[in-house]
Amino acid sequence: MGFVDYEEDGYVGIMTINRPQALNALNKDVLKDIEAAFDAVDLSRIRTIILTGAGEKSFVAGADIAAMSTMTKAEGEAFGKFGNDIFRKIETFPIPVIAAVNGFALGGGNELAMSCDIRICSDNAMFGQPEVGLGITPGFGGTQRLARLIGVGKAKEMVYGARNIKADEAYRLGLVNAVYTQEELMPAAKKLAAGIAKNAPIAVRNSKKAMNEGLQVDMDQAIVIEEKVFGDCFETEDQKEGMTAFLEKRKVDNFKNK
Repeated sequence: MGFVDYEEDGYVGIMTINRPQALNALNKDVLKDIEAAFDAVDLSRIRTIILTGAGEKSFVAGADIAAMSTMTKAEGEAFGKFGNDIFRKIETFPIPVIAAVNGFALGGGNELAMSCDIRICSDNAMFGQPEVGLGITPGFGGTQRLARLIGVGKAKEMVYGARNIKADEAYRLGLVNAVYTQEELMPAAKKLAAGIAKNAPIAVRNSKKAMNEGLQVDMDQAIVIEEKVFGDCFETEDQKEGMTAFLEKRKVDNFKNK
């Protein structure tokens, strides 16, 4: 995968979008490599993913404007679907995905970060949807996820005005969970990922499924989804070990993902 580096740290997979000469901008090749990286994750072993960008300037500066500049209407719509399908795959990926946003997260970069479960960022991070200044709309979920995350009014202000926000405002609005120095960002992401990975993997995956699916339906339907995944946990060895350990006043050494 030429534009995505992948390494593992215990139960944590770390993906780094590696096109720093273009500030990690997204074109079809980069998007294909992101999809391939997620497809290659060994879900029997890896329990959390960290997604970040190479270099200190940019997570992902956006979609590749040069590549988009000559697109026809049909090609533009197809490109939007191509990116949306991959970002939706990340959003619904069975295990949690943490975006460690190190610098610019503009346009497609902000949309990529928003498709992750949790976002943390460096203090030099910048978020925005600048597309209307280029004569287009956000095309990889920006008109939908941003409003769901920070509220309709602020999202419309950012999208209509092509207004970027800095890390402190992103934190205040709830777009990111925490802000760190550049040096602290990856250690903090790894600590967060490890904290998730030490818990019962099936229970974590079921919690993600319940939250993602439940937020798309009304409360009566949502609690049915919760009841189902709650019940499913009682068929697992991890549930039996977790509760036995609690009753015996000891910690679980290592959940088996079974």
